Amino acid sequence: MGPSGSGKSTVGLALAERIGALFVDGDDLHPEANVAKMAAGVPLDDVDRMPWLQLVGATLQESPNIVIACSALKRRYRDAIRAEAPDAFFGELSIARRTLAERMLSRGEHFMPASLLDSQLQTLEPLREDERGIRIDESADVATAAARIAEAAAA
Repeated sequence: MGPSGSGKSTVGLALAERIGALFVDGDDLHPEANVAKMAAGVPLDDVDRMPWLQLVGATLQESPNIVIACSALKRRYRDAIRAEAPDAFFGELSIARRTLAERMLSRGEHFMPASLLDSQLQTLEPLREDERGIRIDESADVATAAARIAEAAAA
């Protein structure tokens, strides 16, 4: 979990490969209307997000061995996922704004414009102590982040 540009897809895929799981990019679960809205530079609101988050949770629940890259920026968004998949484990990728902006500007064909970064950071509520998950800072490379998440999820 984390804002756009945090490396969710890259770390998620590495994690899935490490543990022999199916990988799903949560972006692929968005309805076309959400993608069009974000591509136009308009942030999603909770009415847009909730059906998508419920689908993320339902997809998690479908398989005992699956990794889904998903922003899940607010506690209530993670709660919506957990309502469908109570055992969901979250790996939060904590990356500095400058790094996020550089990453977003460097990727060419992604629908999420860098202009929405600040709205994502304003929305972000880091994992709380009572949530099942781990926070990984940007000092960890992809392999290290995947290893730490796998280890914490297995504990």
